[in-house]
Amino acid sequence: MKHALRPVALAAAVILSGCLSSNISSSGGIGAVTVKDTNPNAVISAAQDVFAQKGYTLSGSDYPDSVSFDKPAGGFGNAMWGSYGDPQTIRVKLALVPVPGTSDIRIQPSVYSVGDAGEAGFDDERPLIGLWNAEFAPMLGRIAQQAGG
Repeated sequence: MKHALRPVALAAAVILSGCLSSNISSSGGIGAVTVKDTNPNAVISAAQDVFAQKGYTLSGSDYPDSVSFDKPAGGFGNAMWGSYGDPQTIRVKLALVPVPGTSDIRIQPSVYSVGDAGEAGFDDERPLIGLWNAEFAPMLGRIAQQAGG
């Protein structure tokens, strides 16, 4: 039995060592993008442009740390996360994380299904985990192109 666990332990050690040795400028989780030589104003301006092209509206900002965008979830989203008469919204929050020692900013997306979006005290966010963040990688890539130095 001990010999059967050795390959598993070795594989786990190799995988973990790769995760622990990743460069700080390329970390940030699934879907994260690093914008080279930029500032929060340039990133937020580019994000507003790119997300507006896909039908999202600005829903919040905690300058210079984050910005969020909302879009109605549509029929699929309402069926998946909503209930009768409770339309859902997809919310994408972008955390803007300065990379220490550089003028780079890492954009880290978080995606939520939101019921009662925009209603004070009733806004109900539910995180969408898994690969949802990766769905926004092309949009974040366009933001990086527009906002990069």
